[in-house]
Amino acid sequence: MHVIIFEDAYVSNLYPASTARPAFALNVGTYTLLDLLKKLDAETEIEAVVRPHLREIVRRDYPEIWRFEPGKERCGSVLILNARIVPHVRLLETLKTLVKNGRQGVIHHGQDVVCAYLTSSVLPNQIIGGSQLLGLIDDLHLDRLDADIPMLTYAHDLIRYQTSVFNSNLEERLRTGNYKEIADGVFAADDVKIGQYLVTDTSHGAILIESGASIGPFCYLHGPIYIGKKSRVIEYAMLKEYVTVGHTTKIGGEVEASIVEPYTNKQHHGFLGHSYLGSWINLGAGTCNSDLKNTYGEVTMEYNGVKKGTGMQFIGCIVGDYSKTAINTSVFTGKVIGVCSMVYGFVTTNVPSFVNYARSFGQVTEAPVDVMIQTQARMFKRRRVEQCSCDVQLLRDMFELTRHERQLANEPLSL
Repeated sequence: MHVIIFEDAYVSNLYPASTARPAFALNVGTYTLLDLLKKLDAETEIEAVVRPHLREIVRRDYPEIWRFEPGKERCGSVLILNARIVPHVRLLETLKTLVKNGRQGVIHHGQDVVCAYLTSSVLPNQIIGGSQLLGLIDDLHLDRLDADIPMLTYAHDLIRYQTSVFNSNLEERLRTGNYKEIADGVFAADDVKIGQYLVTDTSHGAILIESGASIGPFCYLHGPIYIGKKSRVIEYAMLKEYVTVGHTTKIGGEVEASIVEPYTNKQHHGFLGHSYLGSWINLGAGTCNSDLKNTYGEVTMEYNGVKKGTGMQFIGCIVGDYSKTAINTSVFTGKVIGVCSMVYGFVTTNVPSFVNYARSFGQVTEAPVDVMIQTQARMFKRRRVEQCSCDVQLLRDMFELTRHERQLANEPLSL
């Protein structure tokens, strides 16, 4: 079978989480969509149709993904999946049932195409973009099929589904992985280091620690929690329920119901709650966010100048890749911080990408892309990661894609 994951036009609503990575690589409840699809069948080919500025990054970071080459054909039936599908382990059974029934058709979520199944490939070998693929599906006039497949509509849905799918996804990891139970409900892979006086509570869910991770002394872990490979939980840290720690991260202070993508540092004291952090972020000491309004009411978020009710009482912040906060930065409830920004003081509004944001001190200015390229090189060197031309080009592309956020009367932002 051949699987095609595609990004549609609405993937931009997941900004800024989706700006520097394909939607299929967003982590929800310990899994990405790509992680789950690899569990379908060992013989399954997986192809990705992504936005132009991500093609080289995907080619480099996901070498296992099927590549179009002249004369190369897809094998067997074709399963087409929207990259915004929530990575819930239950999806695997839904897809297996769809394939087993052997009936061609399409599944919608409202007006959006979620999934389509073709018993044989009638698609051209080279597919340029998601809009082309959707046009091809529409031309086939497939029967509508019924299935409940949740979708990510806005960035705050990452936190909504983080808490609802976490336990079942974690159970799947425990069922299929090789872990040793080192304490009641605490499971660890090989080469895990545990400091003295660790206190754990697994009454609400398990704690899973991947290989190469370390937990400092005097830490408190309240499950369910997932701690990725080679990550480091700093001494005196408190991780409380529905926390995903990506690989090669440093985590300290108090963290609750949050997703932290790989290579991000939040190693000092301060609170992070019901939030999403992309990769290569650094939170300065004392950085805190609010995840609850003083009125205890619904949190409303703003995307592209349009306010959206979340239906959620708890929602913190969404922070894009490569952004940084200074010491004692305070982020108000439901705020969005774009990619590659430097943030200082009180964050009372959404923060555009590529800015120095010090609004409480009377200054918001554009951050030059060349400065971010130099910063990226220094960060990569610290983690022994090679800076490639595609990494640099990604920053340049994102700078152009987000230019409209920083324009005032066609001039660079300067307040």
